[in-house]
Parts: sequence; C-alpha cells; structure tokens
Amino acid sequence: MDVSPVSIGKSVPVDIPVVGDARQVLGELLELVQPGEHREWLEKIAGWKRRFPLTYNREGGSVKPQYVLEQVHQVTDGRAIIATDVGQCQMWGAQYYTYTEPRTFLSSGGLGTMGYGLPAGIGAQVAFPDRTVFVIAGDGSLQMNIQELSTAMVNKLPLKIALLNNGYLGMVRQWQELFFDRRYSHTYLADGNPDFVKVAEAYGAVGILVEEHDEVRPALESALQVSDRPVLMDFRIEPEENVFPMVPAGEAINRMLSGMA
Repeated sequence: MDVSPVSIGKSVPVDIPVVGDARQVLGELLELVQPGEHREWLEKIAGWKRRFPLTYNREGGSVKPQYVLEQVHQVTDGRAIIATDVGQCQMWGAQYYTYTEPRTFLSSGGLGTMGYGLPAGIGAQVAFPDRTVFVIAGDGSLQMNIQELSTAMVNKLPLKIALLNNGYLGMVRQWQELFFDRRYSHTYLADGNPDFVKVAEAYGAVGILVEEHDEVRPALESALQVSDRPVLMDFRIEPEENVFPMVPAGEAINRMLSGMA
C-alpha cells in the first residue's frame, strides 16, 4: 500500500498492490475485516512461556542488568515510561521490565539509533511531567548525546538514567564472543570511559555509583526521591553478560540460542 504508484514493487515484489492514501484505504479495509479468535494459538504461546521463561544466572555478587530492570519495575510498580538506547540495554529493557500500559516503551527499534534514549526520555518527561521516566542506557550509546544532560538540567526534569555500564559496545561484543572466539575488535570502552558520576555532577545532576548487587534497590529508591533534576545511576554490570535468546545470523528462528546449558 502506497500513495505513490512508482513505489509499488520498487524494492520488494508485490502480489497485491494498493495505491492510495493509507488513512482512506485502511478505513475501507476495516469494513471488510472481522475480528478473529485465536484462542488455541494464544494458549500454545502461553504454554511455551511457562515452559521456557526468560531467565539468567543469578549467582554471584556482581550487578546483573536483568536484575536492575526487575528492580526498576518493582520500584515503579510497572507504571514508568521507559526510553532505551541501543544494544543490550535495549533488549534487557524490553525483556525484564514488565509493561502494563501501551506507549510506555520508547525505543528506536531496528533502526539502531545509538543516543536515542536520553533525548527520548527528555521528551517524555516534558510531555508527562507527573510520570516517572527512566532512560535505560549503555555506556556506548549514552555518550552519543550525553550533553543533553544540560537540557534536562535547564528544564529541571527529574529524569532517571539507569546506565548499564559494562565497559563495552555490548551487543557487538556479544557477537564477537559467541561467533569470533572473543576476538574483541574496537568494542572495549572501559579504559576510555569517563567517570559518569562526575560527569552528571558537573552538569549539576545527581550521580550515584552502584558496584554491588545489594546497592541496586537503595540507589533506585534514592533516585525516586529527587524531583528537581536528573539522576544518573552508574550500574557497573557484569562485563560479559549476554542477551538471550538470540538467533545467529542466517539461522532459522528454531535455532535460537537460549544461553542456558
């Protein structure tokens, strides 16, 4: 469906072309479509979720990013607006924060727009000044637009930034680990990363360093008490923690990796 006939079949072969304005065409299609029942299919999916729930290794005292998201969900009762950057932080934000309302997950999706999270979070906080807004960021993506902390400060926005800091460009590093025998190329950031707490404080924001598992919940609760400026929580997460499930390049969906032995 496209308003421009020259765009039909331009890139992808089309079996049923429809030329027209999307608003008008979709309105006419609605009159022809009846609601469908897919109870058996939905029950099958629910069964899969029970048999193969999302999980991760909870052992050890290090900060696990999945645990951070679980705690963000708990302290906000699942009612926060979440804006994510790109990469592993994006995936964990989608998986481990249990969303209860539509239009509360802001992400650039497959566009891979590193640096999206902080400006998107600022926009959401301006639009909904009485809502809790969290930015789920990675140390690579955050530095693309970290200067927008100035915008958040000028506007006195109580934005909460949960920085999942693993010292890598995490998603690329994960592929290099799993498929290239840990030949890490141009993904290691730790030696060049700034002290993010000091950066936040330099802007006048609140900075909180979290290095231990038991510090996660108190840091989040402290951040929620701040109402006149942004808060950046630097969660030093497990450097080689991976996102699962994932489908290797070129493989079918039933060949996904679960990450569990």
